[in-house]
Amino acid sequence: MGPDPAVATARSAVREALGGQPPGGLVLVACSGGADSLALAGALAFTAVRMGLRAGGVTVDHGLQEGSSERAGEVVKALSGLGLEPVESVSVSVGRAGGPEAAAREARYTALDEAAERLGARAVLLGHTLDDQAETVLLGLARGSGARSLAGMAPRAGRYLRPFLGLTRAEVRRACLAMGLAPWDDPHNEDPAYTRVRVRREVLPLLERRLGPGVSEALARTAALLREDADALDGWAVRALEEARDFEHALDVRALEGLPPAVRSRVLRRAAVAAGSPAGTLAAVHVAAVDRLVTAWHGQRGVDLPGGVKAIRRYGKLHFGPAGVAVPGEKRRKA
Repeated sequence: MGPDPAVATARSAVREALGGQPPGGLVLVACSGGADSLALAGALAFTAVRMGLRAGGVTVDHGLQEGSSERAGEVVKALSGLGLEPVESVSVSVGRAGGPEAAAREARYTALDEAAERLGARAVLLGHTLDDQAETVLLGLARGSGARSLAGMAPRAGRYLRPFLGLTRAEVRRACLAMGLAPWDDPHNEDPAYTRVRVRREVLPLLERRLGPGVSEALARTAALLREDADALDGWAVRALEEARDFEHALDVRALEGLPPAVRSRVLRRAAVAAGSPAGTLAAVHVAAVDRLVTAWHGQRGVDLPGGVKAIRRYGKLHFGPAGVAVPGEKRRKA
């Protein structure tokens, strides 16, 4: 008899995600010990050897719960028991910036990046499921985010691969148990203090009851469609930025005026980030203020942006640079 259908589906998803990896390359799985990432580890252990790849694992100890180091040790044993090598547990210090969820995520990805670099891994697999994608889309919608946020998580983002985005959480858990693995259920995943947990336990079930089944699948499809649109607009913005930029790295206002707002806002955001404004704190309201220098110019002095960056319009050019530094054609004010 063949494997449980859920196991076969999980292995097939991993095999598809790893297509194109060079033979002998190292692939890591990020594993918390939960059902999603443990099933991913099991599927990777089976699939990698058949594709001529090396497979290892990393678990991140956030230190946020009593006994977290012991649980990390148990995850290491489980991953090693699957035949993964190398396997590491990495301890991190979680800050407070952006709230507990964002801070933990930032610390986790930093640790995974460092581990991948240190071990020479070509890819890191993450266990996000279709249900996680639906939650991400709803959270972005609630924040009033743009298309890129509503596009959710990409199946491939740099070294990170998410093979299970097309599988439901229930399917993945079934695969985990069918492989004979014992997942750990994080109590944080039941804590209503976290916004994502409230979406998972309250909002999505309510939508399913009121609108009928299939809401999560529909949200995931929406994310995929929006990702295609956002990718196309981002590509257009990259080309438009180069065409509008002069030898002094200023942007020609006339070139910007002719762009659709969706493209122009992306151009302005990229220019601000390139000048040193942090992408994480550069909000839509900042970009909209810079856009008014292009579309509603009446001699305003400029726009202060996060990171000590200022956008100034002078003689038909838009300049981005450190606040307080004179731009070409501008006289410094006397102290």
